[in-house]
Amino acid sequence: MAKLKAPWMNDAAVTRVMAALGAPETDARFVGGCVRDALLGRPVGDIDIATPDTPEAVTEKLERAGLRVIPTGLAHGTVTAVADGRNFEITTLRRDTACDGRHAAVEFTTDWHEDASRRDFTMNAMSLSLDGTLHDDFKGASDARVGRLRFVGDPRARIAEDYLRILRLFRFHAWYGQKPIAPSILEACREARENLTRLSGERIGSELVKLLSAPNPVLAVAAMQSCGVIGVLFPEAQGPSVLLKLVMVERAYRVEPDWRARLASIVPDRLTISDLQERLKLSNADAETIALLRAPLPVIAQDMPTLALDAALYRSGAECVRGRAALAAAHGRQLAGWAPVFKAIAGWEPQPIPVGGDDVIALGVAPGPEVGRLLAVAENAWIGSGFSATRDQLLAEVKDNIKAC
Repeated sequence: MAKLKAPWMNDAAVTRVMAALGAPETDARFVGGCVRDALLGRPVGDIDIATPDTPEAVTEKLERAGLRVIPTGLAHGTVTAVADGRNFEITTLRRDTACDGRHAAVEFTTDWHEDASRRDFTMNAMSLSLDGTLHDDFKGASDARVGRLRFVGDPRARIAEDYLRILRLFRFHAWYGQKPIAPSILEACREARENLTRLSGERIGSELVKLLSAPNPVLAVAAMQSCGVIGVLFPEAQGPSVLLKLVMVERAYRVEPDWRARLASIVPDRLTISDLQERLKLSNADAETIALLRAPLPVIAQDMPTLALDAALYRSGAECVRGRAALAAAHGRQLAGWAPVFKAIAGWEPQPIPVGGDDVIALGVAPGPEVGRLLAVAENAWIGSGFSATRDQLLAEVKDNIKAC
């Protein structure tokens, strides 16, 4: 068998957990993303472990070793071990006994091949022993190395077990895919696409956020559109052409990718923010950010006056204006010519106004809406001065407007 060693395998917390589980005498192995990413030389995040021991036996072993145990998913055989402040998910080997496209009923097993057979993609079905032995029943290593997404076994069967696997396919393709998705797999997605409506908005939203956070999700989104998946999620969607230009803008002007701006590039304005939030169960903060990114005013343009850009930066912040500028460039006819705008945004430093509500009240104005109106007057004067007006000048402006009331 092939061998694979990674530095994290010798980490003190990892060694402590594996020793508690009885490895190597007990055949506990690393599984999932940590194996795949170690094979590809990518940074490894969560370290997941599988074992033939039952959850009760796992819990007893871990507690005997002085480790804290969290019963995160006992019905599905998962507990979480806490070692040196880090969490490790440990799952008993399983086989599915029933699936309805959203949930699976499982039985525990001691057969590693059975456990690997229930996983979604070949690159996720590998396991790794503590001594570095790579177990690869479905040729996932070769698929991972060439960037080929393949289901374990029949794509239709895997999809029918959990329809979220349709979106997981495209998410993993965005992050790992180098080869086109096989036509037979896309056809299986097309046939099952309407079942996505059976899934919760939280599950769909989580997958889309991860997909759109990939360095370049364009090909994955195009594949989603080609088999009708985008149309099920967003009948209003306008295809990946603007997304493609947005990714080009991000690279040309060193704009940090933002999944919210990328989502806004796919979904047209006629889909309201409230509808979008409901479909994907977005947080209020994310929904508000997308609303600001899609707002018609202020118009961000290549030739906008410095004062107008400064006003937008002052009112909305550099992150929002950068996203709006990137979207404006992506919607425009040409990508060139935006360098001065992005340079100005990068160099922006917030300029706090030197007067506040207490100053207005000190002038004899009763607390209430009038204070807000007068603060807006001061703010407009502050922006109009290029953020150079003094406190006394701004208070004088406020006084003039009090007299005008």
